[in-house]
Parts: sequence; C-alpha cells; structure tokens
Amino acid sequence: MFEPTKALSALAVGMLALTAACGGGSGSSSKVLKLWHFESADSAMGVAWNQAIKEFESSHPGVKVKFEEKGFEQIQKTAPMLLNSKDAPDILEYSKGNATAGLVAKQGLLTDMTSEVSKRGWDKLLGPNLAETAKYDAKGVMGGDRWYGVPNYAEYERVYYNKAMFAKYGIKVPTTFDEFTAAMDTFVKKGLTPLANAGQEYPAQQYLYQLALTKADRTWVDKYQRYTGKVDFQDAAWTYGATTFADWVKKGYISKASSGVKAEDAGTAFMSGKYPMFFSGTWWYGRFEKEIKNFQWDSFLWPGTNLTTGSSGNMWVIPKNTKNKNLAYDFIDITMKKGIQNLLANNGGVPVAADTSGVTDPLNKKLISDFQTLATGNRLSFYPDWPVPGFYDVLVTDTQKLINGSASPQSVLSSIGSSYNQGRSNN
Repeated sequence: MFEPTKALSALAVGMLALTAACGGGSGSSSKVLKLWHFESADSAMGVAWNQAIKEFESSHPGVKVKFEEKGFEQIQKTAPMLLNSKDAPDILEYSKGNATAGLVAKQGLLTDMTSEVSKRGWDKLLGPNLAETAKYDAKGVMGGDRWYGVPNYAEYERVYYNKAMFAKYGIKVPTTFDEFTAAMDTFVKKGLTPLANAGQEYPAQQYLYQLALTKADRTWVDKYQRYTGKVDFQDAAWTYGATTFADWVKKGYISKASSGVKAEDAGTAFMSGKYPMFFSGTWWYGRFEKEIKNFQWDSFLWPGTNLTTGSSGNMWVIPKNTKNKNLAYDFIDITMKKGIQNLLANNGGVPVAADTSGVTDPLNKKLISDFQTLATGNRLSFYPDWPVPGFYDVLVTDTQKLINGSASPQSVLSSIGSSYNQGRSNN
C-alpha cells in the first residue's frame, strides 16, 4: 500500500495505457510507447500528468497518445506475469515497498535506473527519506543501493476535519494526543462517531499503525520495514496500537459497522458531512478541495507523535524488457520539471520539487510545508502493509477482527506477526 498505499489504489480508480507513435526519418518504422498510471483525471496527479503528456508530445514530434484503461487491482495482483509479457507497458506508475516494487525488482522484471537517475539529477531532487522507497537491494528490500523507480510526488496521512462541526461544539484543533481524544469524547457525547473508517480496505490498519507509531522510534520502523532487526509484535508499541484501536471501537470513536466499509465509502461519508474527522492520505486532498461544497474543512498532522504514516508517492518504473527506455526516461524527466511540480502543488498534490513561491493556495502551501517538515526530519514512516508480499490482505482481515470484536488484540498481533515472519523468511 499504501499505501493505502495508497488510497487511490484501494479506490481502484483506473489505470491508463498510453501509446505513442514516434516517427523517424524516411523509411524508419514507428515506435509505440505504452504508459500506465492509475490516477483519476481530476486528481492532482491526473491533472499534472495530463499536462506532462502534452509537453512530451510537443517535445517529441509525431507522438500520439492513446489510452487503454486498466484497474489498479488487476495490475497489483498480476504485475509479475504482466511485466514479463509482450503486453507489458514501457513505463508505469507502480506501488513502492518490499511487497510490490521490491518483489518485481528482485525477480529481475524492472530496469535498474541508477545511472540514469544520477545522469539526469533526479537523485538531487529526492531527499533520503524519499529515495529510500525507490532503491532496493538484491533481495528486494527497500533502502538498497540500486534505483528501480522514481517518485515525483509524495504522500502522507493527515486528520481531515469538518470545521463547522468543530465550531458547533466548541472544539479547538487538537495539538496534543489528550486534546485529540477529548475532542472525540465530546463528539461521542453528542451522538456522533468521530472518525470515518473503512475496515474492508484501508484506513483501519493505518489507524492501528499510526497508534503504534506514537510509541515507536526510527529504529523500530527500520526493523519492521527494512529488516534491520527482529520485530517483536508483542512489544509496547504494537500492543499499544492494537489495544488502543480496539478500545476506540468500544468507546465509539470508530463504528463497529465500519468493518465492512470500503475506503471510497469512508471518504465520501466524510465529504457528505456525516463524520467530523477522517484520517487518511494526501491523495484525498485535491478531491476534497474540488468536491466538498457544503462545509469548510481543513486538516492537521496526527498530534503527539514524531512519526507519521507516509512516504514518497508511487513511482515511475520501467519494465526490464522495454525497448523504449529513452522515451520513458524523457517522460519521467518532464514530470520532475518545476512547471509540472507546481501544477501538482496547485491542484492539491504534494510535489517533491516544487517552487513554493509558485504555489498560490494557502492550504496547499501548508500541505507542502508540513511535508517538508516530515521529510527533512526523517519522520515519514511508510505504510503497515509494505514489508512482505500479501500483507495488505492479512492486515485487513486481522484489523476487521478488532473492529467486530471477534479476536483479542494479543491474538490479532500474533496472527500478524506469524504472517510477517513467514513472508520475511521467504525473502
């Protein structure tokens, strides 16, 4: 994931296939460039990449773009097979982490872009906290020494809140964890469930992970995500995350009925004004700006913690067998240019290399400023489902048990730990 891993990934909003004909001199045969991404047309990334396509066409005379829509889930589940087939694209947006990009890199299905990254200066635009998700070792573990992807945007999780609901009940934006829980207590007393949630996909597992992060440090994150040490799923951080999440369900902060809810429904429920808050990724930001009309909203970082769920965004990757690597590199280069980066920013995205003086909206500037604070402080802590293949589904199933009360926190953590250790031992 999230990824949720991303968010739009769980929304299954669609993947686009571009074909571009590139004419040469007389007698030369045309080339076809296929580019896939899974962003909706009106999202920040969708808007920016549509402009990048236009600029690519302009700088590559004769190139024509055709789209073939594909779903995220189709690619997520069949990537190893598709990337090794004649139907593979020449460049695509793909999820980062050991379980996704790391897995196919280890299988030899992605192009090692290390020399090109250095040649084009992309590495200078990506700080260590972002580069970590783009580089993998021979075992497919992130944080390695070879570049297999290039992210051109970032993402992190925030608490979105309904300003009208906060004002109605005299609640101030919390700056401490105690103030956060006090705000939720007030909403519960008024008959409101404070947090929109989705247990059938994300963000339920991300609530659990973020709670654990409040008791963790960077060493803890690296052990879990990068295999730098043994992970104890009964330690203080994991125990606190699971028990507190279960307690939040009992207290009414999170609805028991949310175990069967999907991410899209949780997000739209917040947009409709049903819930005061929604903890999710910046991929929702641009959509909220465009679609929420009936109330004012804002967002804040999860209070009382030094670590926040987030990372670079999904990456551009290039299948190993493509014959059009140079065209693919050219497209990536355009998406890293300041004009496209600023377009991302002004549409509610989190660019990796924007000139903030070119960002006009105060809320968007705040979004980017908070990201820069997290990135420079090494506070981005990735997503819970990243470490091992198939872990997203495991976390969904086990977190649902905490929501419906069918298993204790200790039992859930044992189950999660068993799946994690098995996946890690197979790496």
